[in-house]
Formats: sequence, structure tokens, C-alpha cells
Amino acid sequence: MRHGRGLVIALSLACFVVLLPSGANAEEPCGWRAAVGAVAITPEEPLWMGGYAARDKPAEGKIHDLFAKVLVIEDQDGQRLVMVTTDLLGITKELRTAVETQVRQYGVEQKDLLLNASHTHCGPELRSERLLRLGIDTRYAASSRKYVRWVSQRIATLVGKVVARIEPARLFYSHARAGFAMNRRLPTEKGFINSPNPDGPTDHQVPVLRMETASGDSKAILFGYACHATTLSFQQLCGDYPGFAQQFIQEAHPGCIAMFMNGCSGDQNPYPRRTLDLAKQHGRALANGVETALLTKTQTELRGPLQVAFKNVTLRFAEPPTRKNLEKQVQAGNKYIRIHARRLLDELDAQGHIKREFDSFPLQVARFGDDLILVGICGEAVVDYSLRCKQELSDGSQIAVWTAGYCNDVFGYLPSERILQEGGYEAGEAMRYTTFPGPFEASVESRIMEGIHQLVSGLSQK
Repeated sequence: MRHGRGLVIALSLACFVVLLPSGANAEEPCGWRAAVGAVAITPEEPLWMGGYAARDKPAEGKIHDLFAKVLVIEDQDGQRLVMVTTDLLGITKELRTAVETQVRQYGVEQKDLLLNASHTHCGPELRSERLLRLGIDTRYAASSRKYVRWVSQRIATLVGKVVARIEPARLFYSHARAGFAMNRRLPTEKGFINSPNPDGPTDHQVPVLRMETASGDSKAILFGYACHATTLSFQQLCGDYPGFAQQFIQEAHPGCIAMFMNGCSGDQNPYPRRTLDLAKQHGRALANGVETALLTKTQTELRGPLQVAFKNVTLRFAEPPTRKNLEKQVQAGNKYIRIHARRLLDELDAQGHIKREFDSFPLQVARFGDDLILVGICGEAVVDYSLRCKQELSDGSQIAVWTAGYCNDVFGYLPSERILQEGGYEAGEAMRYTTFPGPFEASVESRIMEGIHQLVSGLSQK
């Protein structure tokens, strides 16, 4: 009887195995397919460096290579998200457009492509027109344009290679914390100044997305943090603390590519700073945060579907200066005020008015089922945007919310309504380094949050 009964069970199991459909979850874990890759984007010739207006010479060597890294994720319905992280000061509109145009051949649409800059202040200057406005030797502007073309080609080629080798994968999300970022807007009797403010708002969360293959091998660790990459200010190319954090994580996980995505850090600085050892220390602290997130028992395995959305919203600037005020500013002692005023006068002479709208401000959202919402905001978004997105988009549910700044077009600072009211550098003074007329209108935060809510709402209804 025992032998006969065992035979029946064995035959039943055999029939069950035979009847399993091809492409079952054993081959396609959780319905995801993914792949990752990296390419060095260290300049091959001395370039002018970005990040600090006081620079007076090009780069003099490197501490380590700069990289662009690509993570491609695809759900079972073929919806893709292509995330590109870079060890650069910013993503210019020219760089975004060039990459977007080239990757169409791989079936990557505008809404599928997210580019993020680590915002290292020890990287090359990508804005050739800025170099010309500042009166820098014209050969560096030409080299900057050449570098942007070269980098866009390298990124696009890497996207194609990664797309071509996506494989069954699993995705996991978790988060921990790191504590070296501090608000840098200190209130004083003379207004807000750039100095450590231990009582100012911060976002110390370290979000982590891990990708592993069907065999269980970790291949990509994407992580974020809301902090300026301004530990260093010397003349050598370096990824600052994000570059070191990526190195440390890859050393701890051989065969895995670590990717850093900067958060809403427009008003956050690493403290203390200004030495290479401190950059390494902050990198180690962030890497420790990532390792902690990977060990937490609250790690969530992400489920589909993957939904992505992209839209341009229109922002408005405050009333621009009058011609009389601009003519006065042209005589100012600060050369950056003079240069900015001159540019606005040229626009006024050519157009008869100064443009008051930023009509192509990109917003991007990706939703991973009911587990994670990823928001990409352009510009140097201040921390208020991250804190508000977490509060409003979770809507009382358990869904995690990850907000990244420095995405797709890093034009300059993106203040909140609070910061506009307070004034100071991020509120409007930094606009003198851009082509924009001046501070944003008070509506800037509400327009952006309304756009984000519309994108998220549209995805949740599909």
C-alpha cells in the first residue's frame, strides 16, 4: 500500500510539473527584467571646472574617475524605466536632449528616461555659454561643448548595451539614515546666510533600491541622499562624497555596480568639509547607511506593474528689474551682477521685454505597484520638496516615496515658498549665475506640487 500510494503522489507531482506554463515565475522572478552598466566619463583633456564661480583655472588631474551608470528596469508588460546617474555638477538641457534623441533607437521614450547628477563640485563645467559670459578663454567653451557631445554619446551607447542584455530580476527597496548633511541657511539679524544651521530642516533618509538576478546575485545598488556634494573645492576631478560612497559599496559587493542619485539638497551641505579625508569620511558614512538599509528586516520586495509619467510644467518669475535698475546694476562692483544685468538688457533690447516664464520645467514620476513612488524634480530643489512629497504622496498608506532633485535639467536653485519669503542665496541671489531674470514667483512650489500630484494620480488610476 505504501509503495502504491507513493507512486500516485509521484505521478501527481510529475503531472503538475509538466503542466506548468513556460515563462513561470521561476524564470521571471516577480515579472521584472533588468540590467546595469557603467562607463567612465572622465574628461580626456583639461576642462574648466564647474561649481564655484571663483575658479580661475582648469582641472589639474584627478583623484578618481568620473562615471555614468545605467540601470534599466522592465516589467512583464514591457514598460521600461531607464535611470542614468552621473558624477557631474548637473544635467544641462543640451545633454538631456542629446541623450534622449540618441536612445530612441533602443525604444526608450522621453517618459522612460531619467537622468540625475550627483552635483559634484569637482567636475567639468558643461555650460559653455556660462564660460563665455564670464569671459573665460573661448577654447574652454569649445572644449565644454565637445565634452557634452562626447558624454551624451557614451551614455546613449551604454543605454543601448544595457537594454540589450536585460534578464529576469528581483527588486528590493529599503532605507536607513546618514547624518552628515545639515541645513546651510542660518538666520541672522542681517538675513539668511550660508552657514551651518543645526536647527534647520533636513532629510537624512538613505533610500536604497537593490537589483538581483534570478540566481540571487546582487548586480545594482541604487541609493540616494539629500546633500550638496561640496566637501571639496580644489582643482582636481573627483566625485566628492558620492564618488567615494559608490567605491566603498562596490568594494563590499564585488560584481555589483553602485549608483548615487542626489535628493532635494539645494539647501543642505556636508559638514565638516574642505578636505579629501572628510569627503572620504562622508562617503563611508553614506555607504554605512546603505549597508544598514540592506540589512533591515523592513526590506520590501517590489511588485509591478511599473508605471512612468513625464510632463513639463510652467513656472513664473517675479517682476523683472526695470531698465533703469538694470543700467544701475551694470555699474555694480560685483562682476556677476554686472554680467547678469548686461544679459537682461540685451534681451530687453532684442525682444522688447524680459521673459517671465520657464515653460519647460520637467517633472517625472515612476510607480512600482503599491510599494514605491519615485519622483524626479529638475533643478537644485530644496529639502522642502522631499519632505512634502513624503507627507502627501504616501496618503496614509505604506507606499514608500523617494524624491530626487538634480534630474533632467539642473538650471539653478529651486526654492520653496518658505525660502522665497525668507530670502537669501537659494531664494534669488543665485539667479545671477543663470540666464533667468530673477527670483521665482511665490507660486513656484504650488505649481510643482500640483504637477506631481497630477502625474501620480494619473498613474494610480491606470
